[in-house]
Amino acid sequence: MKNFALIGAAGYVAPRHMQAIRDTGNRLVCALDKSDSVGILDRYFDDVDFFTEFERFDRHVERLRIQEPEKALDYVSICSPNYIHDAHIRFALRVGADALCEKPLVLNPWNLDALEELEQRSGQRVWNVLQLRVHPSLLALKERLAQTPSREKHEIDLTYITSRGKWYDFSWKGELPKSGGIATNIGIHFFDMLIWLFGAVQDVKVYRSEARRNSGFLELERARVRWFLSLEKSDLPEAIRAAGQPTYRSITLDGGEIEFSGGFTDLHTVIYENMLAGRGFGLRDARPSIEVAHRIRHALPATPSSGQQHPFLEKINA
Repeated sequence: MKNFALIGAAGYVAPRHMQAIRDTGNRLVCALDKSDSVGILDRYFDDVDFFTEFERFDRHVERLRIQEPEKALDYVSICSPNYIHDAHIRFALRVGADALCEKPLVLNPWNLDALEELEQRSGQRVWNVLQLRVHPSLLALKERLAQTPSREKHEIDLTYITSRGKWYDFSWKGELPKSGGIATNIGIHFFDMLIWLFGAVQDVKVYRSEARRNSGFLELERARVRWFLSLEKSDLPEAIRAAGQPTYRSITLDGGEIEFSGGFTDLHTVIYENMLAGRGFGLRDARPSIEVAHRIRHALPATPSSGQQHPFLEKINA
């Protein structure tokens, strides 16, 4: 049985980590969040030491390491806001634990360089939650693509609209230096998946760069990708709005939909199983999507080239 700590216990994704820790037969020893609305802990563990101040949490973890080695941490699961991921990863390595961090692992590529050095120095590992890489439908697609290579590049349209109210703009997610913007905060999952499926990034173009809407074009080794990300309810297709649905996600491959709407229930548990077996996704796996999100964030919007403008952006620009 391994000992875990959880940072960001009140966050949206934290319960998936609690479940994965429990489902893999391990123990959540302590948890941290500045919010104390963490009653969800009781659904999974009833003896977790909880802290709202990092300093007290840090002191507690050090005490366990020195005075109660049977409770010393083996892993720290990190679900905190994007801009403090690297600080919490460094904390995990410092106390002799591996770090398992949600996406984006860090905001800037050079943060990875520092973590690589610390990882080597500490002898611990940094793992990243890249759960789309273990989705059964996407694993099957990757295998199919490998078996039927195409001489021509595939044509991809990525559309992700998830309507968010005004609260988003006033939270850390709405602050570019803290979240990295929507290309990082909500797009990086899909950029990682597409790079994993279709190869390295060859070109990046941005055609719309706003706080609540991004769109552009990616050239990959084996695909051309038109992408559109939005938080605006008005961008939802009419049928989706009429049905009262707040989110629309679509990824088409050569005109056909890539279907992976189901199968998400246990993906975090699979990530934990792989990590515990030493087969997780590390710093090298995380780098390509962090680099492309960084490039998108700092790119100056360009005039769309022929055939490279996403249909939803075309409609907005009409």
